[in-house]
Amino acid sequence: MESEGSTGLAKSAAVKLSEMGERTKQLGTAMQDPNRQRRIVLVIVCMALLLDNMLYMVIVPIIPEYLAELESEQEHAFAASHSVNASFKSNKDNLDVQIGILFASKAILQLLVNPFTGTFIDRVGYDIPLLIGLTIMFLSTCIFAMAENYATLFAARSLQGLGSAFADTSGIAMIADKYTEESERSRALGIALAFISFGSLVAPPFGGILYEFGGKRVPFIVLACICLVDGVLLLTVIKPFSNRSRENMPIGTPIYRLMMDPYIVVVAGALTVCNIPLAFLEPTIANWMTTTMQASEWQVGMAWLPAFFPHVLGVYITVKLAAKYPNLQWFYGALGMVIIGASSCIVPACKNFGQLMLPLCGICFGIALVDTALLPTLAFLVDVRHVSVYGSVYAIADISYSIAYAMGPIVAGQIVHNLGFVQLNLGMGLVNVLYAPALLMLRHVCQMKPSYSERNVLLEDGPQGLYDTIKMEERKRKKKGLSSAGNCVPIDENGMDAFREHRSYSEESSGPEYS
Repeated sequence: MESEGSTGLAKSAAVKLSEMGERTKQLGTAMQDPNRQRRIVLVIVCMALLLDNMLYMVIVPIIPEYLAELESEQEHAFAASHSVNASFKSNKDNLDVQIGILFASKAILQLLVNPFTGTFIDRVGYDIPLLIGLTIMFLSTCIFAMAENYATLFAARSLQGLGSAFADTSGIAMIADKYTEESERSRALGIALAFISFGSLVAPPFGGILYEFGGKRVPFIVLACICLVDGVLLLTVIKPFSNRSRENMPIGTPIYRLMMDPYIVVVAGALTVCNIPLAFLEPTIANWMTTTMQASEWQVGMAWLPAFFPHVLGVYITVKLAAKYPNLQWFYGALGMVIIGASSCIVPACKNFGQLMLPLCGICFGIALVDTALLPTLAFLVDVRHVSVYGSVYAIADISYSIAYAMGPIVAGQIVHNLGFVQLNLGMGLVNVLYAPALLMLRHVCQMKPSYSERNVLLEDGPQGLYDTIKMEERKRKKKGLSSAGNCVPIDENGMDAFREHRSYSEESSGPEYS
């Protein structure tokens, strides 16, 4: 009887193991489906962008109060010394400057590192830099949780900028690379922008509530866990170290050459200008609300949260319009800049919290129009004027954002102190309205044809390497309704025939082989 029971258990275990193996095999087969794989890539990238922007904004309600507590502890510890009391008064006067520098340090380091990360991403692909960025952000978040002085907080904030330079740029570039159709690309980048907005606008109340009830460490521990989950998902799904398909990919256009492209310069300038109101208002509007409308702490903390909904609405509208009228991307961006300019000018006229919601929602709605219209335009410009490798061009986009957010915490306070809050808003509004006509330069972009430097086109010269040969073979198979799975195109019998044709072509050709 015992032997029969053990035999039954063994059979049951074997059946379960067989079922698990079959499910694992099915999961692996499903993961090879290109559509399913790129959806998972989009989830991973959106999680990374959400995390980065939550970490960027979560310190807004935490750090000022935490630094004030540190100053207070120093005051009580050295209260006996008159000289130290004077020094403390001086430190108290400089607290706003310290906070401004701390907030700006992330964007400043991101600005400095991005030219190098863009080139690095072009060389090694998108997955490994994304993993590097997530690892650095995880370390940064842990340091934030454990920091007990200003120097450590500054190091953690700067380290986050380094991680963002890798994660943000490679993530957006990966989306542009996976979604090659313009309508799909706009939709995918729109989803990513919605996660960026959600992270930025939800993080302050999220951080304030967890800080109030759980202490300084709790918000950062939660974000560190999200980062860890995203990193594990990246390692298990995309497997960055086992996928070496980039070895046969074309070399991207150097970033300095992209910076000399007038169309890319116009787009980069628009991305900087449209984000200036948000970057300059975030560090200054809390004090203005407190002094002019006697706003409560919850009103200050919730000031930007309602703006999330018009931002998502702006993304949705732009994606739908871009799918229907793709030749008007420049107009959507210009309209967004006019809306941002008008909304910025209205902000100082608001007398209460309810009135203030309207221009803040207008600013975020306009930013959504500009970002959703122009980020896919950058990828399209690279496709038709350069080489379809997107690391450097999205590093330029990240530089554009970083310029605004590096200046904001440092410059905005000085402008308010010297000129006033009204003049700050009028100036930002005027700059946006005046820049909008520059986007007219992009009105004929959709009519451009791919340049002959684009390796993927190869209309006249024939294949110049194994990568080009396989890409051409893949296009032929797609026209027949077939699609290769994953990033790497397996060299089947047809592929071997193409490779033999390539070899015979290379022997006849006098040009150098591309590898």
